[in-house]
Amino acid sequence: MSEPVIAIVGRTNVGKSTLLNRLAGKRLAVVGDLPGITRDRVFASSSWQGRELTLVDTGGWQIKPQSTLEQKVKQQAEAAIAQADVIIFVVDGKDGVIAADEEIA
Repeated sequence: MSEPVIAIVGRTNVGKSTLLNRLAGKRLAVVGDLPGITRDRVFASSSWQGRELTLVDTGGWQIKPQSTLEQKVKQQAEAAIAQADVIIFVVDGKDGVIAADEEIA
């Protein structure tokens, strides 16, 4: 049986990369206050309750990408979702679920 793939998706700057780093137990994804730092998928091997798994961090999901770069980031997130066995949808803890989150979900 192959390792399950878990995609971490959500809007820009909701903590996806921080979550990946925490679950992986080391700093693999760059984290910062500026939106758009993660552009490509970031893969990490981890284990949960003795089971190996692959985590995939994605860039921030834009409902209507405004640039070619934003469109490519969205395509990378879509690729991660298509390959995933499980999707973790991350929302901002301070904002809670907002309309954009509902539309993305």
